[in-house]
Amino acid sequence: MKTLRNLLILMLIVGIGTSASFAQNKKEQKRAAIKNNIETKHYTFSANNAIPLSGGTIQLTSEYDLKITPDSVVSFLPYYGVAHFDVPYGSTDLGIKFTSTKFEYKAVQRKKGGWEITIKPKDVRNLQSMTLFISADGYGSLAVNSVNRDNISFDGYLE
Repeated sequence: MKTLRNLLILMLIVGIGTSASFAQNKKEQKRAAIKNNIETKHYTFSANNAIPLSGGTIQLTSEYDLKITPDSVVSFLPYYGVAHFDVPYGSTDLGIKFTSTKFEYKAVQRKKGGWEITIKPKDVRNLQSMTLFISADGYGSLAVNSVNRDNISFDGYLE
């Protein structure tokens, strides 16, 4: 009876070790995939929250994102804040929505893990830069710097 109990305890310990090893391996695979996607410029940042310069956090209920490919940057993001220019009469769409095919892209791996990615579209009026901070696990924040608008940031994750 004692031998059977010891055998069951040993099987349980080995099972837990295998499970922890499997989880660790899966986490490493996810991090490797994130690294590959960033280096090959093939990913989407999905925004969950918007954080305007002059207000609190706004939880986004629709799907907003920033798609990066080797030849384009496509932004479909909302804007909340103060615009310092004349808005055309009747305009209802003041989001950060554009497609850029001429842009600078710089990705730097941070010392403690994760990435800092700077995107500077050259063919988008009124937008200086977008800086994306991504953790090793794929969570991140996006800071948008505009010429005629207050800055805004977004929290989200990489797909």
